[in-house]
Amino acid sequence: MKYLFFTATFLGAIALKSYAQETPPNNQTFNFSVQDCVNYAYEHQNTVVNAGLDVKSAEYKIKETTGTGLPQVNGSASFTDYLKIPTSLLPGEFFGAPGTFIPVKFGVKYNSNLGLSLTQKIFDGSYFVGLKASKTYKELSERSYTRTKIAANIAVTKAYYQVLVSDEQIKLYDANIAQLKQQVDQTVAQNKQGFVELIDVDRITVQYNNLVTNRENVVRSLALNYQMLKFQMGMPIEFSLTLKDKLVDIKLDNNVAELGTDTAFYHKRIEYALQETDKKVNELLLQNKKAAYLPTLNFNGNYAASYQDNSFGNLYKNSFPSSYIGLSLNVPIFSSGQRSNQVKEAKISLMQSQNNLVDLKNSLNLNARVASVAYINGLQSLNNQKANRELAQEVLRVSKIKYQQGVGSSIEVTQAQTALEDADNKYIQGLYDALVSKVDLDQAYGRIQ
Repeated sequence: MKYLFFTATFLGAIALKSYAQETPPNNQTFNFSVQDCVNYAYEHQNTVVNAGLDVKSAEYKIKETTGTGLPQVNGSASFTDYLKIPTSLLPGEFFGAPGTFIPVKFGVKYNSNLGLSLTQKIFDGSYFVGLKASKTYKELSERSYTRTKIAANIAVTKAYYQVLVSDEQIKLYDANIAQLKQQVDQTVAQNKQGFVELIDVDRITVQYNNLVTNRENVVRSLALNYQMLKFQMGMPIEFSLTLKDKLVDIKLDNNVAELGTDTAFYHKRIEYALQETDKKVNELLLQNKKAAYLPTLNFNGNYAASYQDNSFGNLYKNSFPSSYIGLSLNVPIFSSGQRSNQVKEAKISLMQSQNNLVDLKNSLNLNARVASVAYINGLQSLNNQKANRELAQEVLRVSKIKYQQGVGSSIEVTQAQTALEDADNKYIQGLYDALVSKVDLDQAYGRIQ
């Protein structure tokens, strides 16, 4: 069946050492409901964990951006040893020798400077936009975190249902094998008494052997399905996991009409929230480009102490301090059209994000309708497969009675048995499709958060 083939392809490279129900040496055993599995994934699935770390990183980004608008204090220190003191040439007129230049050394051998500077933003339009942007960045990371959790929820839930369906399939095989084994024994006994031919024994034995082989294949697939579930949860595959929920606990209903009355459901979709945040980011980008037209004003202060002497031992005995405070104003005047073009580019990006938001709304509406139809079809198909399975069981029962009374053939019984196996397989596939369509429907209407 297609979902079993998908599982085998996905996990075929994983070495299967034991069935999932067996207790490994480390004795890590869990009995989880589907919600327990989802909660475990929230804490251990690396994709979800990394998305949570992005949120923490965004919090530090806000503090970093805020810090750029607070006082910035820097210290400096320098030491210079002039191996040869610089020489300057002075006009000879100063020394009574006009027309010549007299070499004179200025300075001392050792120099040292210690300084402290202070800068404080007073007005900067980009800074205030940056504060808003950093908060929006955190909002974006939080919504991305939610999207990652939703994806993990969906993957874990589908994998959980896959295990339940595989387990149900094994139960159906067990029931068919048990009744077919009884039929094999009866046919063998009748052959020994001369009532049936050997070909009848061979025919039903082949069918029995095929059924046993198919069951063994599903058992192996079930083990892989357990490992798929643990992989989606972020659980080590050597841990033992058993499932608490049963198929009867899952409610499949036809209340799709109630969902159709919610015309604003798309606001619940995390994809729409992310697109809204993207639009907000482009709005802030536009504000930032416009802020480039505004002047910036900063306060500056500095204190420095200079030390000079020809003796290193006396260098720091005398200091020559200096200090200042001031304002620095930067006024944008002309940028050859750069700022204007940047604003126009930002406006285009904003228009594109607005268009994307409209497209996404339409896409989500369509997705919800598709999910509704798929769910309704899945339920109807499942109900039909249930009815077909019951009919196939009845046909097999009647065929056996006719055969035992001598008014039917063994071929008729074999065909009825094959029809029942086919009905069982279609029922299992229909059951899985219905469960998956239920998850897709919940996602489409934003009921998974």
